Amino acid sequence: MVYIDGFVIAVPTVNKQKFIDHAQLVDVIFKEYGALRIVECWGDDIPDGSVTDFKKAVDAKKDESVVFSWIEWPDKSTRDTAMEKMMKDPRMDPTDQPMPFDGKRMIYGGFLPLVEL
Repeated sequence: MVYIDGFVIAVPTVNKQKFIDHAQLVDVIFKEYGALRIVECWGDDIPDGSVTDFKKAVDAKKDESVVFSWIEWPDKSTRDTAMEKMMKDPRMDPTDQPMPFDGKRMIYGGFLPLVEL
């Protein structure tokens, strides 16, 4: 069964191209390790909520945009193995490949699909 990793982050709006460049490099590595599909989405219509919303969830500042991303894996086992390899892959070293956003405010998790159309 397909397994999904989901991410929500706040990216400084001025770093949009840096984010795209970073994603294009890193997403290739995810694919090498078995990801079926990676989707990176730049926030376009992110309404303010009265209790919570995407911006509050990642503590996005006025000069930041919300990014919603997901990775589709063939199964959880492939994902777990890939994540172990990613942590050891020198191409993922944050010294050489700094994230163009504050990773401490990233929300992420693994999901089992329930309904697919």
